[in-house]
Amino acid sequence: MSRTILVTGAASGFGRGVALGLAARGHKVVAGCQIWPQVWELRQTAQAQGLAIEVIKLDVLNEIDRAHAHSLEIDVLFNNAGIMESGPMVEIPLSVFRSVFETNVFAALELAQGFARQMVKRGTGRIVWTSSVAGLFKVPFDGAYAASKHAVEGICSAMHEELKPYGVEVVTVNPGAFRTGFNDTGMESMDQWWGQGDRVVDHWPVRELNRQHDPQEMIAAMIEVIEADKPPYRTVRPAAAEEMVKQEQHDVWNRTA
Repeated sequence: MSRTILVTGAASGFGRGVALGLAARGHKVVAGCQIWPQVWELRQTAQAQGLAIEVIKLDVLNEIDRAHAHSLEIDVLFNNAGIMESGPMVEIPLSVFRSVFETNVFAALELAQGFARQMVKRGTGRIVWTSSVAGLFKVPFDGAYAASKHAVEGICSAMHEELKPYGVEVVTVNPGAFRTGFNDTGMESMDQWWGQGDRVVDHWPVRELNRQHDPQEMIAAMIEVIEADKPPYRTVRPAAAEEMVKQEQHDVWNRTA
């Protein structure tokens, strides 16, 4: 069955792959991109592939963009836009920390609230949030991003129960490490401010991200969740990451200071 789906963060990574993939499967896709040049580029890509995608400017931090998006009537919100900033908790500037929460938590929630209200009145709808395995266990030197995704997990858990009686479904997808460039640039981000002050702890141990997975695995799982009649509440990929999360959540009960 064809659905109308809004994909945020559609200019790159998972959002781009999901938007193009859903359009190829016959869905009506509205793809939100942060800046105008991305809008134009994605339109050209879709046209070259013979895909009918409505591409809009949707910077989730921009109240004008959010209001424009909320004028649409959709069946599914894929709440995917996000940013990653790295750095040890004792050193990361609070302005940087706040920026992660502004995008990953507050803007995402405000977008979800608007569409959830429409869906409740209609008695049907689905909100799919891109969370992360980082929202389910510890991630040293990436605590800001992990904290934002822990917040997303709390929001989704509450929304799932609150909206279920109204026919609105809330589920999460939790990627591990995939080769989209998101992790690479996110871990590099702390170098922008590291040299701008005295530091009392060491820079995170630089390592190559050479064990990341093919993003098509996660994109396929996201599309499956969006299309499914009854998707699971949580979808973690790859399978090894799911086992790692479950083991750590078990081990935390025996953790010492």
